[in-house]
Order: sequence, then structure tokens, then C-alpha cells
Amino acid sequence: MSPSNLEILAYETTPLGVLCLRRRQLLSDPGTVVTEVTLNHEFLMSSHHTASEQALASVALDMFAGDTVQALVGGLGLGYTASAVLADERVAQVEVIELLPQVVDWLKQGLFPLADELRNDKRFLTTQDDVYARLLQEPTRQFDLIIIDVDHSPDDRLATTENPFYTEDGLRHARKHLSKDGILGVWSYARSSPFADALHAVFENVRVEPVTFDNEHSNETVTDWLFFARNS
Repeated sequence: MSPSNLEILAYETTPLGVLCLRRRQLLSDPGTVVTEVTLNHEFLMSSHHTASEQALASVALDMFAGDTVQALVGGLGLGYTASAVLADERVAQVEVIELLPQVVDWLKQGLFPLADELRNDKRFLTTQDDVYARLLQEPTRQFDLIIIDVDHSPDDRLATTENPFYTEDGLRHARKHLSKDGILGVWSYARSSPFADALHAVFENVRVEPVTFDNEHSNETVTDWLFFARNS
């Protein structure tokens, strides 16, 4: 670790803005090293707080009763969502679709903590693509789990372009990619009533779960929101 307590691992210009991967030791907890991502110099994600990302996967898996699982994950991030899916022995394959080639390269270079674990799992596959565009297309295969961990929330998106995924029409397209009794899971930092309404309009079985944790960086209690729907 550098004397400044901050190591820049990657600094990339992307279509979404300037993306930075950094590593630092927590001043509040000496010896604890965290990896963080910022976008346009604003905090995006951390290896220190991953409870809601892992819950997104574990709750979706608990909701699916099948013996084998084919999973699609939108958004690689630091890999915690994909890793939580792979922790279930029923999972035969996890395809992760990541929009930014720079993030896929971070995985290849082993720059974040779970990179080796993911690359060494033969069930793991990563594709550089737009997951939302994929879900608007007619499906070539179906998945038992589709997990979306991309935007801040349905109403606060990383890209400025219009995204139909969060609408009733977009969700009807996405539903075609789910197997019978398959589960859709979506991460958000905020509870979105319009998105919940769209889910209820398309799916008969909808579940909204809060995940609350203490964020010592901001000295506050934070609640993330997880949305689930079953294709039955």
C-alpha cells in the first residue's frame, strides 16, 4: 500500500465517464484493505459492503425450487453477485454480461479480490455486451435466474439513454428469457414504486426485500432494495 494509503489500480475513460478502480486501507480499521470503484469521481461500489449484492443472489436462489440452475447476471462489478450465485451447488452455469470492456479486462488481469475465484470456476462465463439490449431480443435460450445489478436504481441509471427494461413492455420482453418458475431479481439503492408497479403488472408473484446495514464511512444506516418476480 502506498504511503498515501491509496493505490490506483486502473483509471479508464468509458462511454459512461471516467471509471477508477482503487485499493486502500481503512483508516477506521487498520489492516482492512478494500477495493472500490468510482465513476466520474463519485463512489460506485466497494468490496467492504456487499451484503445486498449477495442477498440478491441468495434470495433468488431460495425462491427457485429446481434441481439445476442456469443463471444470467447483468453487471460484473467486483464479482460479489456472481460469486454468491456460484456458491449454490445446483448452479450449472453463470453467464455475466458486462457493458464495459474495461471491467472485463480488470477480471482478466486479476485486479479485484474475487477475480481468481471467478476465473477458476468452470461454470463462470463473462460476455461483454449490453444486458438490457439482450433482454429486448427474442431469446435463444432461457434462464432459471436473471439477476440485474447494474444501475443505482430504476430511476437513477448509469447511462443517460432511455431504458425500456424497467417498464411493463421491457419486463414482458425480459420474462420471455426466463424458464418456467424462473426468477428475476433486480438491485436498487432506492425503493421504486413505479418499477414495483410495472413488476406487478407483468408478474403474478412479486417480492420486495430491504437489506439494511451500517455504513461506517458515512456514519449512517443504509437500506438497499431488492426486487424479485417469479415466472409462473
